[in-house]
Amino acid sequence: MEPTLLAPHVRVGDRLPTLEVAVTPRTVVMGASASRDWQPQHHDYRHCVDVANLPDIFLNTPNQAGFIERYVTDWGGPHARLGRLQFRMRKTVVPGDTLVFDAEVIGAATDDHGTVWVDLDIDLTVDGQTVTQCTARVALPADIDDNPWRKRGQRWTPLGADAANPRD
Repeated sequence: MEPTLLAPHVRVGDRLPTLEVAVTPRTVVMGASASRDWQPQHHDYRHCVDVANLPDIFLNTPNQAGFIERYVTDWGGPHARLGRLQFRMRKTVVPGDTLVFDAEVIGAATDDHGTVWVDLDIDLTVDGQTVTQCTARVALPADIDDNPWRKRGQRWTPLGADAANPRD
């Protein structure tokens, strides 16, 4: 399988394609179930409304992480390798919401081992309001023969000193 995106084709300031995900009750419950999160706020509507005074069930943390990872790797292609992901959930995401992913390349550098690191600033919004803010560091192939998935041990350094920092 050949890479679909090579690092030399990425520039600081580039925008990633927008992704929209319709959130349904099934999305919320299946995500919680897949991560073995049995907390009632992720599957029990009556508990949310009657006991916890919440508007509805809502996406859990691993579910959001999975969507963010999908967004980054769909953009980067099969050889893109996520090295770091940090995010802060600001508001709940409930069934009926459309989660919109938007991102910008905020940095790109090659480390001492030849790995090209691309730093991303990612916003997840619902109805134009930020619900989750995120930074990600992803390794992209330097050329057609490079594959970050082959890097091991000392050659794999995603948390280098120049790693992206999360926003406050």
